Amino acid sequence: MTRIDIHKALTVGQVAARSGVAVTALHFYEAKGLIKSTRNQGNQRRYPREVLRRVALIKVAQRLGIPLAEIGQALGALPDDRAPTAADWKILSEQWSRDLDERINQLMALRDRLNGCIGCGCLSMEACPLRNQGDALSKRGPGAHLLDVT
Repeated sequence: MTRIDIHKALTVGQVAARSGVAVTALHFYEAKGLIKSTRNQGNQRRYPREVLRRVALIKVAQRLGIPLAEIGQALGALPDDRAPTAADWKILSEQWSRDLDERINQLMALRDRLNGCIGCGCLSMEACPLRNQGDALSKRGPGAHLLDVT
């Protein structure tokens, strides 16, 4: 961000109180590059007032299920020296709306397949459309692929 007017700058506690976000979450957002602060002579964080709008945008996006990495990319495309505008929000919300529509369609398709399994209970390792659709896991060879942590 550009230089902060020291008389208008907010402490981390003030940002937390005004945004309803915990101080630890603000520190986390800063560590992830979602928001920025400067340090005063006592090495205390100071935030520009515009950070409140950024935090609000982050919280709305999180509530929509947007991953923090995507939120960070979106905020990275915005200028640092001002709060996000209605025009900025329109651009971001259009992209996120498409993503949400796609996720909703995937969830509805999953729900519809789940209805087909009611009463079946097979959870067949080879044929179940929910557990192993099209026996896709066989292409990975033997082993417990659903439990891989790599």
